[in-house]
Amino acid sequence: MKTKVTMTPVERRATLSLASVFALRMLGMFIILPVFALYAAHLPGGDNKTLVGLAMGAYGLTQAILQIPFGWLSDRLGRKPVIMGGLLVFAVGSFVAASAHSVEGIIIGRMIQGAGAISSAIIAMTADLTRIEQRTKAMAVIGVTIGITFSTSMILAPILEPHIGVPGIFAMTGVLALLAIAMVYWVTPNPAHQLSSRGSWETIKTVLSHPELLRLDWGIFVLHGSLMAMFVVLPQALVQTGFQAQHHWKLYLPVMIGSFILMIPGVALSHGKHRKTVFLTAIAVLLMSEVILWVGMQSFYGLVTALFVFFTGFNMLEASLPSFITTIAPPDIKGAASGVYSSIQFMGTFVGASVAGILAKAFGASSVPLFCVILMLTWLIVALPMKIKAGHE
Repeated sequence: MKTKVTMTPVERRATLSLASVFALRMLGMFIILPVFALYAAHLPGGDNKTLVGLAMGAYGLTQAILQIPFGWLSDRLGRKPVIMGGLLVFAVGSFVAASAHSVEGIIIGRMIQGAGAISSAIIAMTADLTRIEQRTKAMAVIGVTIGITFSTSMILAPILEPHIGVPGIFAMTGVLALLAIAMVYWVTPNPAHQLSSRGSWETIKTVLSHPELLRLDWGIFVLHGSLMAMFVVLPQALVQTGFQAQHHWKLYLPVMIGSFILMIPGVALSHGKHRKTVFLTAIAVLLMSEVILWVGMQSFYGLVTALFVFFTGFNMLEASLPSFITTIAPPDIKGAASGVYSSIQFMGTFVGASVAGILAKAFGASSVPLFCVILMLTWLIVALPMKIKAGHE
């Protein structure tokens, strides 16, 4: 009889502490989504939707550019110094954004936030600190944590904004980043060894020629691009239906709870022979949500329905895609695959928000969900031939 392999205490401590740090990075991106477009409208330059989109997506641009260099540095200088340095840069950017008095100033702060591009280093350190048979489980924990962070951000931001404002929210994320440095230093275990080949350009070229990994990379680009694009126009659309900003958390709370409940059966099925079917169904659900948003942009109930359907698919895919990367990538390129995946994820946030701002300014808010419909259709087409093995462990 085969003995079930479980995580060691060190593996659990490493996974939970690094998942917490990863969640903080995503909190810095997510928490302004429900409130920033409305806040920016009262700032110099805030009537320019293109600038608003840039401010929301600028974080992703510097993240995308610097993920691979930070991963490379972590191979040579050590994971902890690079992760702690990246958190310090993120904190500085948060405080710059908090003190800004124009949209352009916030763009600068967001770019500095994103320059602390430590996601690939965190994923590589997780791989260093877990055995290969536990690695998929550790990556799945990180994926689930990101989903929970997103949901929490959607609920917290509209509650915090009337009390501390958007500048206060930026400052709060800066303080949390400084606390995370202490956690990495004292709580996260030190890796016993590191593989100096991880992050080499030869390995990255191999990752970029792997068809199944490229399908997943396009998927995370579309997933986060559509998310950011939607929130360039959604808060204002809700206000225009008469649903005031300070009450938005009352919508996000039941939507997040309900979508999490609905995703449970899909997550359960995604570890067996139905894994690909569940994956494709989740993409189709996202596509349907964007169609509903496009058609029902002027209706409160249309917006609510679109949100609920979107986050049912989003939460499932956000939790499963990191696991897919680590199971599909060959063992010797997992670190590089994670770095490229992280870079493309953040490039999606930049492109999605920026293009949405340009479209909203030029063609109106309804052009944004149409843009997302096109993105989702391409993802569904790209994912159809995908080879996904049934989960195991």
